[in-house]
Amino acid sequence: MKDNIIFYFSDQQRYDTANAEIMPNLTVLADEGTFFENCYTCQPVCGPARAGLQTGVYPTECGCHINGIPLPDNTKTLADYFNDNGYETAYIGKLHLASGKNGGKSIKCEKTAIPKERLWGYKYFRGADVLEFTSHGYDGYIFDENGNKIDFEGYRADRINDFAIEYIENYDRNKPFFMFISQLEPHHQNDRNRFEGPKEKVEKYRDYPIPDDLSFLKGNYKEQYPDYLAAIESLDDNLGRLIGVLKEKGIYDNTTIIYTSDHGCHFKTRNAEYKRSCHDSSIHIPLVIKGSGFSKGKRDDKIVSLIDLPPTLLKSAEIDIPETYQGTAIQFKPDTDCAFIQISESQCGRAIRTKQYTYSVSCAKFLSSSSKIYFEDYLYDNFADKAQKCNLISSKEYKNVKNELKKQLISQISMIENKRPVILPRFIKKSK
Repeated sequence: MKDNIIFYFSDQQRYDTANAEIMPNLTVLADEGTFFENCYTCQPVCGPARAGLQTGVYPTECGCHINGIPLPDNTKTLADYFNDNGYETAYIGKLHLASGKNGGKSIKCEKTAIPKERLWGYKYFRGADVLEFTSHGYDGYIFDENGNKIDFEGYRADRINDFAIEYIENYDRNKPFFMFISQLEPHHQNDRNRFEGPKEKVEKYRDYPIPDDLSFLKGNYKEQYPDYLAAIESLDDNLGRLIGVLKEKGIYDNTTIIYTSDHGCHFKTRNAEYKRSCHDSSIHIPLVIKGSGFSKGKRDDKIVSLIDLPPTLLKSAEIDIPETYQGTAIQFKPDTDCAFIQISESQCGRAIRTKQYTYSVSCAKFLSSSSKIYFEDYLYDNFADKAQKCNLISSKEYKNVKNELKKQLISQISMIENKRPVILPRFIKKSK
């Protein structure tokens, strides 16, 4: 029988929090698999990043470039491919791909049961479209695949993990399963505008060092970072609990586990909220994969993208990868030059991240999916300036570098979006 596959997904988790002190269980998992040091999101916004994962194409190409746009009707998702190839499929937690307008239809189910056709092929469901609207850090409710409401008490990350464990304990052992676990933590609680870590863990992080890429800027990290890290530790506790159940059931060795996040968090330092920028604090995400085809104890420094994970999942299940997919299965991915990032809502932006450089452009059409003209925003030399303190976009010394990156970005846009924009200089120097 094929391996089971678990995709464990956090929300708004910075790359640098995936360390042995905060996440010891993930560190052990990395020792049994591969830790990817240069993984970047394809879109630093919740809904678009999830759309890319479920469809295998960039958010602009599936029509979900901003939050509040559901997948188009009849979209073939990851779940459909797994269903067609003999897998059971389960989705636990935050979906964020059902509510909104699409094709003239408008469905509002942020706080209510999701219509079955908008579960996008997942047969077993325990979650909500916008989990932060149906719950807080403690207590809330979700729905099952039949629309039945399920109330829960206690810390949210614990309860979401409990629903995943419940599935594992009761699934049909005659088939392998693909389970997508979408935690909300450590994402801030929207209606309270703060992070909500488990109460018993917050004090532990009261004096935890602030990362260099935050500490030189104004933001809300001083008051919010302890809860943020406490929430991440709770995810690690729950990952450990889940692994314990897999071992207890005797299925750990034949279960592939992928742990990652949708985007990072810059704590209102780079713009007025938490993400939606080209900076590493926003786009650099943790990625650990344990399973067949991934070396044990390896730290891999090649650049990979969230958009590479759909083909990676299908390859792990020995399922043919559709020609429409725009990523490359990581098992066979070469050490490519860059990750391509689309940015929306704070701007209509495009960026590339190479090992050494970040280059970003934007226009003021915040909600547009694309533009014919972009203006240069940021250039960082990440070898010389790891914290991205100095924007080099107007630097004469880096003029040739900038021109090469500009060509590279235009090539990426042309290849992925089938459009060739014009990129113009911006003469107002950015300070952040």
